Amino acid sequence: MSGVDRPSPWWNPARHADRKPFLEARSAVTKAVRAWFEGRGFLEVETGILQISPGNETHLHAPRTELTRADCSRVPRYLRTSPEFACKKLLAAGETKIFEFARVFRDRERGDLHLPEFTMLEWYRANDDIDAVIADTVLVIVEAAHATGVERFSFRGKTADVRGVPEFLTVASAFERFAGIDLLSTVVDGEGDRAALANAARQRVRIAEDDTWSDIFSKVLVEHVEPNLGQGHLTVLSDYPIPEAALARADPSDPRVAERFEVYACGVELANGFGELIDAAEQRRRFAAAMDEKERRYGERYPLDEDFIAAVGEMPEASGVALGFDRLVMLASGALKIDQVVWTPPAGET
Repeated sequence: MSGVDRPSPWWNPARHADRKPFLEARSAVTKAVRAWFEGRGFLEVETGILQISPGNETHLHAPRTELTRADCSRVPRYLRTSPEFACKKLLAAGETKIFEFARVFRDRERGDLHLPEFTMLEWYRANDDIDAVIADTVLVIVEAAHATGVERFSFRGKTADVRGVPEFLTVASAFERFAGIDLLSTVVDGEGDRAALANAARQRVRIAEDDTWSDIFSKVLVEHVEPNLGQGHLTVLSDYPIPEAALARADPSDPRVAERFEVYACGVELANGFGELIDAAEQRRRFAAAMDEKERRYGERYPLDEDFIAAVGEMPEASGVALGFDRLVMLASGALKIDQVVWTPPAGET
């Protein structure tokens, strides 16, 4: 493409003017949400971006850098994928209600709903159960709608009345309804039975020979479940199967599932929350297994943050949630893609 044919940069006054209404909406939502948290006794925190470990999930990828110490030795550091590790250390330190508008980073992610650098709104409640942060999440989404003056979100032909009563749906019931799969029958002794899920899902998704139970689960979720969520209303998708627990604790009433939920509007995932795991040994086991799979799949692994593992064992019982703030603003403002609601789109892109 010749220089004449290239589109003008994002900072061109005309292009900026086109995006300005969405950016003003972002400011309004930020102000309203911050006031919402402060009015309920939450303390805003700011945690470090450079971390020993960026997170230990198989499919999350983080930019890596090096720091040079005073003695000229070099140490690796990562740009965080979430403020979760630092925030949980603050819970162990004695904080009880905290929130953060955190800049976070993800490699290998770019699209209309994904940015390599974005804002995660994350908050935690010590000594509160998962129902408390589910209620928070719904109210924060409603607050965003109030800030922009809309009653419903619309995106790609789907709408959601955010001020109405949300739909509550377990993952197992969603798999049964939208894919005809008895998901929990494939969870045995805390592990996913790959052969059983492959057999159940074979007519619904393409399955590769090296797909794990989690891979098949994700394919069904993305292709058959998520497109049906958040239509007409918000959907709270809860009770994730224990192999997908991440940093959530097992449900004491059903060890096949974890205290994990996600919230959807118009088929878009907005938030992911946990009843937090406070068993350090179990957290270490999960992280080690995830890093083994990451190394098998991608040829890399991230170090464990030993301070975080120790803090997990010292935390009080707690619940927490991470919400994609840019996505929330996109839906609340009527933007068509996420680039329209960030002040400076990714470096090197027009």
